[in-house]
Amino acid sequence: MILRLIDSLNEIIGKSLSTLAIVFAGIIIFDVFMRYVFHQPVRWAFDISKQLFGFYFIMLGAYALKHKTHVRVDLLIQHFNPRVRQLTEILGYLIFFFPFTWVFLTKSYDFAMRSWMQGETTYGAVQIPVYPLKMAMVVAATLLLLQGIVEFIRLCTYNPHASLERN
Repeated sequence: MILRLIDSLNEIIGKSLSTLAIVFAGIIIFDVFMRYVFHQPVRWAFDISKQLFGFYFIMLGAYALKHKTHVRVDLLIQHFNPRVRQLTEILGYLIFFFPFTWVFLTKSYDFAMRSWMQGETTYGAVQIPVYPLKMAMVVAATLLLLQGIVEFIRLCTYNPHASLERN
């Protein structure tokens, strides 16, 4: 039940945030229109679209993991038998994924808290608060870690030979 809850949470967040691409595309189109048609570029558009894209990119990591759309290098493991491939993926989670995600979570938390305490803003013509984006990194790292735990549990409980036995 908890695995389905985490899956559902990341599915809802992923689908909801996917519409954000339309928003930052609209901001970019608006800025280009204002710049080239009216010769009046808007000063806030670049900073806002950059922050929205960063938010979009970082928050969709767990959704991408759930749907197995992260870039993978399967040059070697594609030739392994299913059990060896499963063990290789388990080791990959233990050696690379969990340590990286833990560092990402703890460092982004420190990063966000420092930004919040300083009231950090952008350096551009329009000073936009940066700490909400940095706090989103903590949320993203948490969601990624939770989805990684779900995928790891599924990987550990999956019997690669069961589908072969059914045929």
